[in-house]
Amino acid sequence: MEKLNLTVLNYFILMGITDRPELQTPLFVLFLFMYMTSLMANLGLVILTRMDAKLQTPLYFFLRHLALMDFGCSTTVSPKMLVNFVVGQNKISFCLCALQLSLFSFFIANEFFILSAMSYDRYVAICNPLLYAAIMSPRLCQVLTAIPYIYSTVVSLTITFEIFNQPFCGGNVIRHFYCDSVPLISLFCSGRREIEMIIMIFGSFNLLCSVPIVLVSYLFISVAILRMKSAEGRRKAFSTCGSHLTVVTLFYGTLIFMYLKPNSSHSLETDKVTSIFYTLIIPVLNPLIYSLRNKDVKHALQRMWKKLWNVFSKICCTKCISE
Repeated sequence: MEKLNLTVLNYFILMGITDRPELQTPLFVLFLFMYMTSLMANLGLVILTRMDAKLQTPLYFFLRHLALMDFGCSTTVSPKMLVNFVVGQNKISFCLCALQLSLFSFFIANEFFILSAMSYDRYVAICNPLLYAAIMSPRLCQVLTAIPYIYSTVVSLTITFEIFNQPFCGGNVIRHFYCDSVPLISLFCSGRREIEMIIMIFGSFNLLCSVPIVLVSYLFISVAILRMKSAEGRRKAFSTCGSHLTVVTLFYGTLIFMYLKPNSSHSLETDKVTSIFYTLIIPVLNPLIYSLRNKDVKHALQRMWKKLWNVFSKICCTKCISE
């Protein structure tokens, strides 16, 4: 029996999104386009918020970390998913599967608290504008990101260790397109209840620590906006919070639907669609939402394009003169 388990644990087989041949090519093209868009949009947002002098504020500090989480989440999952469309049998080694689960858990857990920190930032900006610079100091911003990074590392390592320290005797076929906790647990010989409880505890802790911050922040924000006498002031306040509220709703709604529903209601196809949403669609939508609805980001993009064009023009002029 030990020899059989050792053989099974050499690698897993990812079933992928669909086994219908006529859908392989169009889905590959669609998801490749979405992944490349996610890469360019999130990396572009990271570079833009890092280099532009006018975007050196707490809001864009947190937005940069949110873009890093989205970039990491999609990059952890998407390349292997795309491989599944072009190979007959998509194998993933035991170690790579553990690494994928660990990284995915890290990025997802971290995003909970990045979004809640952004909610608190918006609360301070609208409800205490005169004290905003003093409250949202660089030191506080660093603390609000450092703690989630440390916590997410503990969560990801704990879940990965607990899952891959269990014997697998339910075969080596993962009925998913990446190494996620739910399909891996279905392959356990025993001990499912314990790891399910650990995941539930971490998931509940993430929600109980982050959701109240978001809800309370937006409760105070709503009260402050309703008290504003100026219609223009209310419009600007709603515009400031609209992008973040949209991102929060998409992320929390999807994760709650995926991980906090009863195990009996889990459906393979439904889980795959939900997973595609938060591993591919949300990482594409987040930077677009903040870019299309944010004048500061639009102006920063225009300034960057002008700088790049000036550099390109100088290079071309220098080359023409030398010739």
